[in-house]
This record gives sequence, C-alpha cells and structure tokens, in this order.
Amino acid sequence: MRCCFPAPLAALAGVPGPCEVLRSGALLAPALLKAASAARARLPHHQTVAAVHLELVTLTEDRAIITWYTGVPGTDDGFGHMLPAVTEGEVVYGTHPGRLDRVAGEDRLTAHHHVELTGLEPGQTYYYQARSRGVAARPTTLHLVRGNAAGTSRHGLGSLGGPYSFTTPQPPPGRHLMTLALCNDLHLGETIAGLVTGFPLLRGISQQPGLAPYPEIMSRALVEEARRRGADLLLAAGDISAGGGARDLAEARAILDGFGTHGEEYFVVRGNHDRPGSGDGPGDDGDTFRRGFGGEEEPGYFARDLGGLRLIGLDTYEKPGNGADSGGLGAEQLSWFRSRLRENKDQPTLVFGHHPLFVRDSLFPVAAGQRMGRRQARSIVEAYAATPGVFLHHAGHTHRNKRTLLPHAPHVALQEVGAAKEYPGGFALLRIHTGGYALNFYKARTTEALEWGERSRRMAAGLWPHHALGRSVTDRNSVVFRDLSGITRPTLPSLSAAVPELHV
Repeated sequence: MRCCFPAPLAALAGVPGPCEVLRSGALLAPALLKAASAARARLPHHQTVAAVHLELVTLTEDRAIITWYTGVPGTDDGFGHMLPAVTEGEVVYGTHPGRLDRVAGEDRLTAHHHVELTGLEPGQTYYYQARSRGVAARPTTLHLVRGNAAGTSRHGLGSLGGPYSFTTPQPPPGRHLMTLALCNDLHLGETIAGLVTGFPLLRGISQQPGLAPYPEIMSRALVEEARRRGADLLLAAGDISAGGGARDLAEARAILDGFGTHGEEYFVVRGNHDRPGSGDGPGDDGDTFRRGFGGEEEPGYFARDLGGLRLIGLDTYEKPGNGADSGGLGAEQLSWFRSRLRENKDQPTLVFGHHPLFVRDSLFPVAAGQRMGRRQARSIVEAYAATPGVFLHHAGHTHRNKRTLLPHAPHVALQEVGAAKEYPGGFALLRIHTGGYALNFYKARTTEALEWGERSRRMAAGLWPHHALGRSVTDRNSVVFRDLSGITRPTLPSLSAAVPELHV
C-alpha cells in the first residue's frame, strides 16, 4: 500500500516514504516527525485528525454506504487534500436524531473509510454520524448545501458534524430477475487524469510513482466489486482505452474477461477514445478496438435478446462521412435503430452507448462533442416516445452520475454513470425485478482503488466531486416501479441461443 503524499509536502518533510510508518496504524509516528525536523513545528500532534469528504454514496432499501477521509490538520496542499491519518472509523445511527444507538465499524485501520450499514428497513428515515477517533466527519460545503453527500441535516448548516439523515426507498416489487453492472470510461493507458488543455487550473492528477497505473487498478477493482455485488452481466459504455492503442485494448480485454465471456456475460461499445488510429501498414484501417474485442462477434452496434430483455448497444462517436449534424450514429445506424425499436414496441429494452443524448445541469461548460448532435438526439427521443418498452438509456463520457427524465418520453431514464477510472470510481448496479428496477452506484473498494479515488478527487482545482458524484443522491440511486414481467432470467453463461445481429 502507498499513501498520498503530495510532492510539496514530501519536500517539506524531507521524507520520501511515509507509507511504512502509516501502515502500522500510527497517525503520524514519532519516527516520521524526527525525520521531518524542518517541518516539525508545522505538523500537529499525532493524536489530531480531521474527518472530511463525508459522502452518502449508495442508498438501497436495506443498506447505505458512507465514505469519508481522515487527514492530518495543517497539511492541506491547497486543493483540499491532507496527509492521510490512518485510524479507525465508525458510523453511529438510529431512527431518532437524539438516539443513535446502532454502530457499524470497519475491520481495519485506514484513512479511506468505507462503512456499509446493512439490515435497514425500507421506507424508514435514519439519522447518522460518521466519526474517527471521536471526530465527526463533515461533507464539503457545496455538498452540504445541496444535500448531496450526507442527506439532510436536521440541525441546519451550523451542525457540520451531523447527525445527517436519509430515507431508504421501497424495493422494486416482484421477483428478482437479473442484475447488470453498468460502467464506462475505463481509459486503459491513460497516465494523467483531468488534464484539460488551455485551462491552467485543470492541471490533472497522476499516479504515485512506483504504483500500478490507475486505470488498471480501477478496472480490476470494478470487475471484482461487480462480481461480489452479484452482477450477472456487465455493460461497458465506451472509452475502454485512452487512445485506441492495441496494448491498452488487450489489457482491457484481459481485465474484462475476468468478469466472464465477451458477447455472453459482458458487452462493450466504442467511445470516442477508442476510435481507429493510423493503422499498422497498407490495408490496415487502424481499428484496434475491433480487433481487441473481435472474433466472430466484432463490436459495433448490435441488438441482443437476453431472456426477453432487449439490449441495444450503440456506436456513438463521430465518424468521417456521417454528414453535418448527423451525430455519432450516422443515417444508416439511426435507421437500423429505429427499425429495431418498431419490431416490438412493448418489449423491455435497455440501450447503452458512450455519448449522452443531452448534457444538462453541468458544473462545467458543455461542448458540442460531449453529447450527440441535437437533431439526432431529438430523433432518438421521438423514437423512445413511440416505444413504451424502452426504460433505460445508459451513457458515459461526462464522467458524472446524472439521472434525467424527459417530458416527451418520461418512461425512459437517461442515466449517465461516473467514470470507472477516477473519482468517484465505480459502477451502477441495475437490479431488475418483475415489477420494476433499482439502480445504485457503488465505488470500487479495494485499498488501492479507494486511495486513487481520494487522490483524483482533487481534479478541476478541487471542484471535481461537485460534478462527478452527482448533484443529488437520486442521481446515483433510484427505484422505478413498472411492469418488467416480460423478462425471464437467462441461463448463464449462454444467455441466448440466438446469434446476435452485429454491424461494424
């Protein structure tokens, strides 16, 4: 395990490797203080901690996941990040703000706290306080104002330590049919997260020297967590690689193969970062993405029937020859897509592609390339309005959690899912029941993944969490009641005997 020790603070302390000390469980061991004699006056007593970045990440009918970070006060790097303080963490909670009589703790000392409350009752309001070494954890100011991270404080803005509250939803009715993990933006091969040309403050964040590349850490942790959470299928909605490199796509294929069989247990569509390159020679179109996930089932846009669930994958990146404002699909794919929807308008249908139809309520300016062309997006919404069976459109690209409902097709949820490769670093779990579905965001929770998630939250001059986590709890956790009884649980790993129709 390596700890986040920003370069300016490392120079200040004169200590290249504090992790060996912190791993023992000390907050700031005497050995480190002796070695950092030049900084001793600035560093606080080793018993002092600050508990910050409190977030209510996941909320289901019977559980809640709460995360926070403990740091050493006085070591802020200017972007809201302190030296890690490795210590215990617990959440006290109950059904009355004055009686927090239940406790959930962790089984290890850490600075990256991840506590899961289980056995909760549906439709019940709970009050909670997260704390480490007796210090109550606090959300960031913007999160608190929005009620984003920690639910609603019953005691107003003056009570930054809580208790906070949340209300568990009712579960989707009926029998459970299947569970899908929805993810996107793995970016295998990337070395700097959040780097934006022309914006000096958006300087980007890189991995600690000597550690594995963060896209590999996060992707492997995602696959592990999705399996642990009971996902039967996995959908990866584009930007699998950072630039379409053959080595990066081969690594992505190896990682995703750890979940199951491509084309049976997991499905992939292309993002703009996966576009064809220059090729390896004459006659080579440079489409390493197609070769990386090729074989008999070459990736492209496709339709697949999975036990009555119609799955449609779209190829949404802008391609030469599509025509002005035709969008990433192009006329041919759009025509194919409409015809597939018309074949059985009432069949339960899930669509996924890299680019969202629209980008609304974004903290940052929205460029045209962040979404589909307006004309094409309107055409898709019109097709959804005439297709009652469509219930979810999953997209990535914006690297945020955002749920949007449109007046013209209110039965379809447009769900953007946060990037796998950086803060908040995870996936959405879609649980389908005969009477509806639940969609919940989960962080990848290996030690290395949580450490990188905390490090990468400093992107965009510290504003990234206010964009990426979701403006509200419902942007990452929702329940919808609707008839999905036409779906039956497929037999795995051969989900369907039919050969899928694929186009490239």
